[in-house]
Parts: sequence; structure tokens; C-alpha cells
Amino acid sequence: MFLPESIGSQEVEAKKRRDAMTRLENWCKELIPAEIIKGVEINIQEVQCGDPECSPVDTSIVLLFDSGESGMIGLPMEAANVTKEFLKDYFPTRDVLEKWHRGEEAEWPPLENEDYSVPLLRFDVGDLVECRIGPDPVKGWLPGVIMQQWYRENNWPRDAWAPYKVLLDDGRKIYAPGDVDQIIRLRRVSQQNNNNTGGG
Repeated sequence: MFLPESIGSQEVEAKKRRDAMTRLENWCKELIPAEIIKGVEINIQEVQCGDPECSPVDTSIVLLFDSGESGMIGLPMEAANVTKEFLKDYFPTRDVLEKWHRGEEAEWPPLENEDYSVPLLRFDVGDLVECRIGPDPVKGWLPGVIMQQWYRENNWPRDAWAPYKVLLDDGRKIYAPGDVDQIIRLRRVSQQNNNNTGGG
């Protein structure tokens, strides 16, 4: 049976996704210093989590430098929901971008307290945290519990790891792409009293 209205809505959704990715690419170009933007290729895609219980769609931004280095930025939402401010919070620093441009390795997101080959993380399995899952800096947080340290999915680049896999209180499983307060933080006391759930 031919349903032209469903084809029309699919085309509208596809255009919305293309427009969002174009907007994200333009914002990335604005955030990369002018002296190193030449030769940078920006690849943006929406990826579905391999775990059926995790957040359904993330946006992956890969920056490929003509030096051969590359970096990945993972945003825990669909491209259409990403704001410029949210992208800025997740975007690599100038120092990291310059290292990639020169062909040097640089960690992004930054990892703290390296101990041999595996950096130490701020949170342990079972710790109660809040994860930034939306663009609003005040309301864009959801409570959860750390399920796993050093999470990765099979389809990620060889050296790509997320510091944490988190079980949100609403039942979804997500990953935190960096171990910084702009992405994941200790759960506030008022949240802990409202949601007295732990687990692992």
C-alpha cells in the first residue's frame, strides 16, 4: 500500500537531520582556530547505541587533520537537539586542537591523574552522579549511578573509550564521554535524598 504522507514525513525528518548536521559543522568550523582550520575534515553522524537499554541516539563528531591525527567528540543526543553552547562545553581546547594539527597525540576529553596506562577516574562503580544529557545548563541533568568504568562499543575507533557507563534513574543506560564536571558530576545531596537509589 502506498502511503505518500509517510514518505513526506520521512523526507521532512531527513531534511531536519541534514540541516542540523550542517549547522553543527558550521559551529565546529567557528570553534576551530582560523590558522588551523585548513585541511580539517569534519564528519558528523548520529549513532545508535549497541545496548538496547541505553540512550537511543548520540551524535558523533570526528575531526580529521591533514597531519593524520583525529579526535572524536561524543554528544549524548540527536544532532537536532544540540545547541551551540552545549557543543562549546564538549569541544576540545585550543591546545588539543593545535596538537592534533601538528600530528601529536592529545587526550580529549581530558583524563586526570594518569596511573601507568590506565588513568584514574573520579567516580567508582556504584557512585551516585548526575549526567548532562540536554543543552540546558541548569535543567539538562539527570541522576544516575556508575555501572562501569572505561566503557566502549565495538563500532568505536580502536582507541576510543568513554570513562563511564551510567544507569540513569529513568532506566536508560548512557555513557559519559569525559570525566569533567561539565559532563558528569557528583549527585547533589538534595537529589540523593529524593532518589535514594544505589546499585551496580
